[in-house]
Amino acid sequence: MRALLWVVGVVAGALVLLGLLLEAVRWLVIIGLIALAAVIVLAFVKGRQSAHNYPNRR
Repeated sequence: MRALLWVVGVVAGALVLLGLLLEAVRWLVIIGLIALAAVIVLAFVKGRQSAHNYPNRR
């Protein structure tokens, strides 16, 4: 009986840790996508400014 309680406790702990890890991964993916979008927008803005400052160069 004691071994069964240990097994159930370990499995429950593993499931809790797995849930926390998946939640953290989901938030990291969301933050990464936001950062990627910000980099793309900044690159586009900088490219437009560069083209505007030097109209003869491409």
